[in-house]
Amino acid sequence: MAAAAAASIRERQTVALKRMLNFNVPHVKNSTGEPVWKVLIYDRFGQDIISPLLSVKELRDMGITLHLSKLEDIANAALAASAVAQVAKVFDQYLNFITLEDDMFVLCNQNKELVSYRAINRPDITDTEMETVMDTIVDSLFCFFVTLGAVPIIRCSRGTAAEMVAVKLDKKLRENLRDARNSLFTGDTLGAGQFSFQRPLLVLVDRNIDLATPLHHTWTYQALVHDVLDFHLNRVNLEESSGVENSPAGARPKRKNKKSYDLTPVDKFWQKHKGSPFPEVAESVQQELESYRAQEDEVKRLKSIMGLEGEDEGAISMLSDNTAKLTSAVSSLPELLEKKRLIDLHTNVATAVLEHIKARKLDVYFEYEEKIMSKTTLDKSLLDIISDPDAGTPEDKMRLFLIYYISAQQAPSEADLEQYKKALTDAGCNLNPLQYIKQWKAFAKMASAPASYGNSTTKSMGLLSRVMNTGSQFVMEGVKNLVLKQQNLPVTRILDNLMEMKSNPETDDYRYFDPKMLRGNDSSVPRNKNPFQEAIVFVVGGGNYIEYQNLVDYIKGKQGKHILYGCSELFNATQFIKQLSQLGQK
Repeated sequence: MAAAAAASIRERQTVALKRMLNFNVPHVKNSTGEPVWKVLIYDRFGQDIISPLLSVKELRDMGITLHLSKLEDIANAALAASAVAQVAKVFDQYLNFITLEDDMFVLCNQNKELVSYRAINRPDITDTEMETVMDTIVDSLFCFFVTLGAVPIIRCSRGTAAEMVAVKLDKKLRENLRDARNSLFTGDTLGAGQFSFQRPLLVLVDRNIDLATPLHHTWTYQALVHDVLDFHLNRVNLEESSGVENSPAGARPKRKNKKSYDLTPVDKFWQKHKGSPFPEVAESVQQELESYRAQEDEVKRLKSIMGLEGEDEGAISMLSDNTAKLTSAVSSLPELLEKKRLIDLHTNVATAVLEHIKARKLDVYFEYEEKIMSKTTLDKSLLDIISDPDAGTPEDKMRLFLIYYISAQQAPSEADLEQYKKALTDAGCNLNPLQYIKQWKAFAKMASAPASYGNSTTKSMGLLSRVMNTGSQFVMEGVKNLVLKQQNLPVTRILDNLMEMKSNPETDDYRYFDPKMLRGNDSSVPRNKNPFQEAIVFVVGGGNYIEYQNLVDYIKGKQGKHILYGCSELFNATQFIKQLSQLGQK
């Protein structure tokens, strides 16, 4: 069973792309024939799908010498020159989704506002517009399951956008399975290792079941990078500080350098620590740096043996494996330089994150929000934090207040609310998001009780003095060393109920669809009574790295089980609050 899921969605989509780039013939690595040289022409949508999966070097290995974003131009030119007849073949590829991790995918990056939370929840949306949004989501989900090579059993909540997606996806899968000659779920299209013993569960949830988590300040590395830096499609863009201190008085400040870093599966440090609490990351970067310094003398010795002193590291890393095989000493040099590159990368990224934590007191926000969400006694008043000019940006204060408002069993009285609104306004906050959340809460109250976030919380281990040994890159003075406890968020809890076939009022009336059944039946009674080994959670209306990490941590304790997380768009709190603000405008 584990072998079936070992082929992650990242591997499967990569294999499908390589097959496509090989003119839809399976790609064989060690073929001795001359490669067929090709030019790859794509649009922005294609670029977003390919770039997280294949590097320029990998494209070159596939015989692709040039890649351009000129797809529409080529099509128009072919029409204008009446050269359409010279197109030898056209293939349909079912790859219209973006894989970001082995176990995470998102539907789109270009035009994502078309399937955004705002698009689905606009009060003035027409039925036709809603149909278009749902069809767009379903088409991409269909592509996902074709690539996965499996027909899922679908569960969803009633009366939500997730239910609309479920109905349409069930119909689309059912129609494709019925058309035996053209079905995409038979024969060699699936490749080896598909879900052969048991089908996966697809849990479709609506973003509206939990609006607090996307606003939550976070404490793990990947989620923090996404929250406070410019990070999308696995690339982080940093502005490096300009070093004003050294400029003579009255000199114009230097322009900030922009640097981009790819945070990929090849980066072992990222793979190991992207889900770790930030203080642990800072400590690990420091340890890596110290272990590298111990090897630095060895690097200098190797460079002098090879006559490479003074060469830049880029030139050295160009040494091919053939050169490297000449001596065992040389072979360790590229490895050491790669280690140094990753240490520099994470020193820069973690330092940028730390600047935000310290300037905005993000540790205080994170800890306080955890207490609100887990109904723990609060040690200071909410008004104090909102009114503290040194604690966070207006947006940080708004996020905190919205979490309090969403999580409260009893909404604050009108008099209290007016007091909060005045403090928020004085702090420079835009109140539009609150306007929307008030309407949403009134509507949600009719539907169900607020989402529960469990009752355990973070544990503070005191201030981070132990990271601050004198040689440390990270001056973490005053930052709390918060240790996370595993606490299932609403999406994880819903998945757990449905995957383990637990009876729970929260999920007992979830609808059940099996596209392989000849006749669709409107049922919430599952025919399958066994717990699932594989599951895909898909959030209609947008997802985030906090939820993803929570699912990853949950499944670690479930041996032999596998989860994939997907969402219609991936947003951070800033992007989400902007959508709430647009929805709340009068």
